[in-house]
Amino acid sequence: MNADELAGLLSEPDRLCVVAALVLGAATVGDVAEATGLDIRATTQALVRLEGGGLVSHSDGRVVLHADAIKAAARAAAPRRSTEGPPTGDPDTDAVLRRFVADGRLLSIPATRRKRLKLLEHIVTAFEPGVRYPEREVDAVLRAWHPDHASLRRYLVDEHLLSREAGHYLRSGGPVVV
Repeated sequence: MNADELAGLLSEPDRLCVVAALVLGAATVGDVAEATGLDIRATTQALVRLEGGGLVSHSDGRVVLHADAIKAAARAAAPRRSTEGPPTGDPDTDAVLRRFVADGRLLSIPATRRKRLKLLEHIVTAFEPGVRYPEREVDAVLRAWHPDHASLRRYLVDEHLLSREAGHYLRSGGPVVV
């Protein structure tokens, strides 16, 4: 399924409500109807359309949402990172970014401190100097980079790129883009 097909499937309010109910844990047609406030007929119609689009399936009387299809469509539609020209102008940093970052996500966290520091200095630019961030906001930004956001946060603090005080974080290092 591509992004246009996904948008078409989710553009109808009843289908969107059904998907939301499934995300929130509804597992049967009755659960979905109850969670959405739709009658059984409207719920069934929405599920039939979503199943035809490959977004849901039925297994052992349960409705299964294929969230991976949503992710795949979003990733396929996302603009690709340009490989033309260096993103930072620093050849060492550019080499590390080419090796460890693809499509705006970390492939892995470098084991060597030198490479990890280059990468962390790039990531920390997502935070504005002088702004205090609650931990949940820091985690949300870092989660966009890599599932192990806690390790990234710890590395940023250990390398003095972020400072932590009373559950809030402040950018305390790294390059400043002007």
